[in-house]
Amino acid sequence: MTELLSNYLAGRAQHGTGPGAPLFDPVLGHELVRVDASGLNLAEGFAFAREKAGPALRAMSYGQRASLLDAIAKVLQARRDDYYEISTANSGTVRNDTAVDVDGGIYTLTTFAKLGQALGERHRLVDGEMARLGKDPAFQSQHVLVPTRGVALFINAFNFPGWGLWEKAAPALLAGVPVVVKPATATAWLTQRMVHDVVQAGVLPQGALSVICGSSAGLLDQLQPFDVVSFTGSADTASIIRSHPAISRRSVRVNIEADSINSALLLRSDPAAPEALDLLAKEVAREMTQKSGQKCTAIRRVFVPEELFEEAAEAISARLAKTVVGNPRNDAVRMGSLVSKEQFVSVREGLAELKAHTQVLHDGAAHPIVDANPQIACCIGPTLLGARDPDRNSQLHDMEVFGPVATLMPYRDTEHALALLRRGQGSLVASLYGSGADMLAATALELADSHGRVHVISPDVAESQTGHGNVMPQSLHGGPGRAGGGEELGGLRALNFYHRRAAVQAATTVLCALN
Repeated sequence: MTELLSNYLAGRAQHGTGPGAPLFDPVLGHELVRVDASGLNLAEGFAFAREKAGPALRAMSYGQRASLLDAIAKVLQARRDDYYEISTANSGTVRNDTAVDVDGGIYTLTTFAKLGQALGERHRLVDGEMARLGKDPAFQSQHVLVPTRGVALFINAFNFPGWGLWEKAAPALLAGVPVVVKPATATAWLTQRMVHDVVQAGVLPQGALSVICGSSAGLLDQLQPFDVVSFTGSADTASIIRSHPAISRRSVRVNIEADSINSALLLRSDPAAPEALDLLAKEVAREMTQKSGQKCTAIRRVFVPEELFEEAAEAISARLAKTVVGNPRNDAVRMGSLVSKEQFVSVREGLAELKAHTQVLHDGAAHPIVDANPQIACCIGPTLLGARDPDRNSQLHDMEVFGPVATLMPYRDTEHALALLRRGQGSLVASLYGSGADMLAATALELADSHGRVHVISPDVAESQTGHGNVMPQSLHGGPGRAGGGEELGGLRALNFYHRRAAVQAATTVLCALN
């Protein structure tokens, strides 16, 4: 029987009492390991984190906790090769895609370590300036931020088992809040191994980092009023979380990052249109194929001026045609597999539904599956669809196929383009392509109310831009509306979720002592 991975809860390794759920290699099809959380004493685990690890973290300054993040990054860096092997086996990713997950997580940790060091030996944060409450300046108000005295529960998605952990855990630990992470079962191995290695290295207070692999049953029941929960996944599951009594009655703070129909927009009447079109084609092809399109930030809709529809279709298709799909262990392969058979079936069904409303501009089925059995491997080639009448095709703006699929659509004028983008009902990111600074700036501001991030690519930053779908720790990650309404990262703004804001009204001399 394959290895049963341990959970880490209440400051110690624990195994579930059941046989466990198997995790598979999505390319070769064989069983890798098993995970199980049945029989765990969740109440004990959450209480231990809340009552033991929380005080130990809060006793440290921000600078001291920043040093913990730096130590975690060193532990992970030393075992980086192990994580690459796990990612290849359990997620079916090629090395470049694994880097986004593994190295991206390490980079996020080191970024927050640097931010935390700048906060120095403080144990709390002052928010804004003192505000006079009356004519006499002797009595004023000062807002402060203090770490919440609770636990941060993370319920994470399957597509980023490494980065998805650390982009949440880094600011939580820096804020002084212990973490319990529940990774998606299908790809839980990488998350579990990272937590295992950090716990074994002893760099954190006991119970400051816990992992529960398997069923999520009962997790939300453990939440108390000063805990927080952050979820990444489907809008349907997000709705269930929001309706749980912990959130609806006990006012547990919740952050949601959910479905998102992200867009790319090529601006019209631009003197550098040919160059901008090439930049768009390059970025769309990359976003469709990186992580096999399994990114919450991936481009799903592509909008171009109607007179450039055919040219854009040819440019994107030409790049997609060069994508070699198959076993990520083969050096010639540039796009691996979807993470599971369940995900493979979901993408195939969604693609079939979209095809009923579009034309196929580049057929993913034409790609041979290299060095793998097509009957076993969860591989699917990138497919570009086209819809010449985007106004009447509501499915294109409402339905997300979470794989290597995007749809090209024409627009008449800028007003029409903006209206089409907004039909996504709130997205994580939109990218703009052009060269006119004024036009790019004006369009970016028009989209800011419905997108968490607007990524502008012009010829002068073609080599330095960080990528439409690449989530950088210095910038906001999240979005309004159907994207979940949450906010993560954004530099030190990420600490807000793990702090409580209070107004202290007192003599000016007292308020000065708060610093």
